[in-house]
Amino acid sequence: MGTTIAGAVAHRAGLAAEAQVTADYMRRGMEILAQRWRGAGGEIDLVARHRGEVIFVEVKKSRSFAAAAARVSRHQIRRLQDAACEFLDGQPLGALTPMRFDVALVDAQGRIEVLENALGP
Repeated sequence: MGTTIAGAVAHRAGLAAEAQVTADYMRRGMEILAQRWRGAGGEIDLVARHRGEVIFVEVKKSRSFAAAAARVSRHQIRRLQDAACEFLDGQPLGALTPMRFDVALVDAQGRIEVLENALGP
């Protein structure tokens, strides 16, 4: 059967959160390289560049920042990392490109909290 109304609403809310986060990164002077980039390894919500560093951003929306953060699974992290490696293959420095993984949390009020280098050491 088709998409449920709740599923469609959640999908649109996710797209709106991604648009908010993209605007936030742009406001902070970052160049947007891709939105919803899809490779064989998976999808990356947002790819930006700032001062020579490529930033892979996973956007999570929920009623609170804590609930949004809890939605980042190990499986998702692995897929994000695989997709990022694939994206970097197309960059001049390849895997040597300076990069980081951010998680952007959006709560029910539309507030954004960015966890920079959230998946780093």
